Amino acid sequence: MTTSPIVEAYSVSQILRYLKDMVESERDLADIWIKGEIADAKVAISGHCYFTLKDEKAAIRCVIWRRSGLAPVKTGMEVFLHGHVELYEQRGDLQMIADRYEDLGVGILFQRFQAIRQELEGMGLLDPARRRPLPPMPKVIGIVTSANAAALRDILRTFRLRWPMARLILAPTLVQGDEAAGQIVQAIRALNRHGEAEVIIVARGGGSLEDLWAFNERDVALAIADSAIPIVTGIGHETDFTIADFVADQRAATPTAAAAACVPEYQVFRAAVAGQRERLQILLQDRLEQWYDEVSVAQQRLLREHPRAIYDRARQQIDDLVETMRTRVTNRLALDQERLSGAALRLQSLSPLLTIARGYGFVSRDHDEHAVTSIADVQPEDTMTVHLRDGQIDATVTQIRPHTL
Repeated sequence: MTTSPIVEAYSVSQILRYLKDMVESERDLADIWIKGEIADAKVAISGHCYFTLKDEKAAIRCVIWRRSGLAPVKTGMEVFLHGHVELYEQRGDLQMIADRYEDLGVGILFQRFQAIRQELEGMGLLDPARRRPLPPMPKVIGIVTSANAAALRDILRTFRLRWPMARLILAPTLVQGDEAAGQIVQAIRALNRHGEAEVIIVARGGGSLEDLWAFNERDVALAIADSAIPIVTGIGHETDFTIADFVADQRAATPTAAAAACVPEYQVFRAAVAGQRERLQILLQDRLEQWYDEVSVAQQRLLREHPRAIYDRARQQIDDLVETMRTRVTNRLALDQERLSGAALRLQSLSPLLTIARGYGFVSRDHDEHAVTSIADVQPEDTMTVHLRDGQIDATVTQIRPHTL
């Protein structure tokens, strides 16, 4: 058994400090101009501008401090950049501290980006009217991304949390490099031929303009435009835009956002379904009560129109009429009784019997019982009856003597 000889080892910080001293002591790197294209430019909260300066073969990190007073650079610019090179020990990166730049115009990749975009716009492929709505609750979702990418893990985690019942179909592809564009096109076409997916996600994580360039290729844009299945893109970070984003039916800021855009949130959906169920139950209860009221009204109407009900109402009307007639007859009899009583009293007051009772008599002819009040009312031999207080006297006229004055 052999053992390794004990040797003196350097720390990482010692090596980086040594390299930092070498770089910063090199006069050619202390005052230098570099020509290149700006990529991944961003301004931090501190006001410092961080970016990458690149050419076709290499790239170097750069920074413009806020105190320099320079305007921040923008992605796609081609510049002459002046400054000095130093080593950033915390990351072990070379970086250029820029103190001046001259804008040479738009970079080659950015020019190509604009040219492809203008061509597709002329073909009408960027028209918002082309965008199709996404299915509200897809059962099958296609995914075009790298099988080993963090973007795929983010998408799977999002579906697991939001919509676990969805079935996912992965069409794996390179998402960076010279062969990536062709594989992305083939993956989109394969999902269309398969035909089960209701929506397709085209995604990858963040990166530089070069890293994302496959999604700016004309062939990828045409494949997205030709897709019979709606496509959602989730490429890069929120500030990254590719040609694919402009052609897709919907653009999401990240792969996670793309997954969220394709499906509702299960818990929210479940709560919405519960709310709809409660509203339907209320509507159904209201409708049932309305039907019950209508049936009750119809039942009452039928009962009113039943022959027995008609007979009962007619009988009641007859009873009411009989009672009314009885009341009227009773009232009429009572009224007549009162009238007769009054007449009797008046007759009694005029009765000759009252006169007779006072000592007078009353004479009537026998043949017609008329009262005799004058000698002209009788003839000789007429028979008469004299009515007195305590009886009657039959008499015959033997002589008629008028009064002499």
